[in-house]
Amino acid sequence: MKLIISFFVFVGFVSGRYSPTWESVDSRPIPQWYNDAKIGIFMHWGVFSVPSFGTEWFWNRWQSGDPAFVKFVKDNYRPNWTYADFARDFTTEFFNPDDWAELFKASGARYVVLTSKHHEGYTNWPSNVSFSWNSKAVGPNKDLVGMLANSIRAKTDIHFGVYHSLFEWYNPVYNIDKENNFKTQYFVKTKALPELYELVMNYKPEVIWSDGDWEATSSYWNSTEFLAWLYNDSPVKDTVAVNDRWGHDATCKHGGYYTCSDRFNPGTIQKHKFENAMTIDKASWGFRREAKLEDYYTIEGLIETLAQTVSCNGNLLMNIGPTKDGRIVPIFEERLRQMGQWLKVNGEAIYESKPWKRYNDTLTKRVYYTSKPDATYATFFDWPMDGQLALKSVMAMPNTKVTMLGYSADLMYKRLMNGGIVVSIPPLNPVQLPTPWAWTLRLENIN
Repeated sequence: MKLIISFFVFVGFVSGRYSPTWESVDSRPIPQWYNDAKIGIFMHWGVFSVPSFGTEWFWNRWQSGDPAFVKFVKDNYRPNWTYADFARDFTTEFFNPDDWAELFKASGARYVVLTSKHHEGYTNWPSNVSFSWNSKAVGPNKDLVGMLANSIRAKTDIHFGVYHSLFEWYNPVYNIDKENNFKTQYFVKTKALPELYELVMNYKPEVIWSDGDWEATSSYWNSTEFLAWLYNDSPVKDTVAVNDRWGHDATCKHGGYYTCSDRFNPGTIQKHKFENAMTIDKASWGFRREAKLEDYYTIEGLIETLAQTVSCNGNLLMNIGPTKDGRIVPIFEERLRQMGQWLKVNGEAIYESKPWKRYNDTLTKRVYYTSKPDATYATFFDWPMDGQLALKSVMAMPNTKVTMLGYSADLMYKRLMNGGIVVSIPPLNPVQLPTPWAWTLRLENIN
């Protein structure tokens, strides 16, 4: 009997492990905390934050001969200037990770994702495989990843994650593999994978946001081998969430949640969990000194993007670009605090919610639905001047109840002849409004 019991225990253990195949690792459920979180903060920060011009792809655009970037360097830096010369000015002297943690908590975000390494190859931690091109060796002389991870965990209940670029534009070892049509794996085995293992073992991130994968397949990147280890044996095996950018054959098909493309906002309910990674600065992921006010999303635009995304079964990952000296500039801070202000009132319709049978209303524009077991929520963005909000998609029952988040009284409604309801919105002045930018109805017992 003991032998039989031991046999079944052993079989159960083995069958519970993930194999290094897409079929196996794709079967691993996305952690519930990620499904429930709905909103995160993305940070693109690195040597590109020093020139802070045009885009975080500054080096690539300059080396590719883009006239605007060539002229910028020629006009502002000495002859024979190299990209490596920027690194010493990545000083981060004003970086206060406790202040960042407080801001992210105030924003209502449930997770954060920090750039650990972008396509330039510079690591924001003292990596053992990024010699002299990391934040401890040149520039800040700090472990930026570790400092922020420690503050996030000490000051908040936010989940900490990292972005990591698999490839590097001008790494000669990577380019050898590329010239060999990726039949060799020198770069993967000596740089890309060792970095990922370092990040996981040293910082225990609960999100790994992979990128820079698109020139090669997942077999070149050894993606399934890494993910099987991550899910089976790593210190975050039960809680880590990953995206889909593990090779050009994997994007929008394999991995964890799907990102598909930057700013992915499908506008229809998705069966598979997705993430809309987008930027508050519409033109860049990194900080740009030349940005104008109109280049930034308004808070109304950001809240509507959140409502659209969540109603379709997605999370919103909202990006900011810190400065070279470690500041989050006021325009980003304002947007984050405004988002938190809105979520304090309306977060019931966002956190832990699921898509309803429709993501938006068929009659009234800019109305987005989410649901929970005991209620459906309708977030709307145009305050009806006549006090009447028509919801064609909502069928009232005898015991239907309508309220507004942040407003104490029940709301009156009437049924439409051809289905739907019209809700009477109270005549509130701006001071009385629950929030300035968008509002949410709580609908109980509807069909």
